[in-house]
Amino acid sequence: MRIDEQHIAAPGLVVLDITAADEGTLHAVMDALQQRWKTSGIMPVRRVPGEPGVRARVYAHFGCER
Repeated sequence: MRIDEQHIAAPGLVVLDITAADEGTLHAVMDALQQRWKTSGIMPVRRVPGEPGVRARVYAHFGCER
């Protein structure tokens, strides 16, 4: 998935691509992020055939605490 200006249109907005060994770890990371900052929440998990681990993309407003 391509990141463009629409995703990071304002200062403080970030796009985080997270890779983890398993879904439990990935969900724990996304939950920790959403407890700290305003985020897009728990996002769908993706798997890339032939590559280890699971991935998710999270949108966050850095510096804007919950």
